[in-house]
Amino acid sequence: MDLTLLHTGAEHPDLTLLVLTGILSFAAGTGLGAYAALRGKVADALGTTTEN
Repeated sequence: MDLTLLHTGAEHPDLTLLVLTGILSFAAGTGLGAYAALRGKVADALGTTTEN
């Protein structure tokens, strides 16, 4: 067996699940960050505060 495969995790039984979870987590974090930035810009343009 090639030792490189052991280091890449290519033989992990749930590799697809791990990759999918990582991509979804990244997308959720990016979406929340974009929402927060957009909300702040809209509040600045309207002259209101975003504090709850």
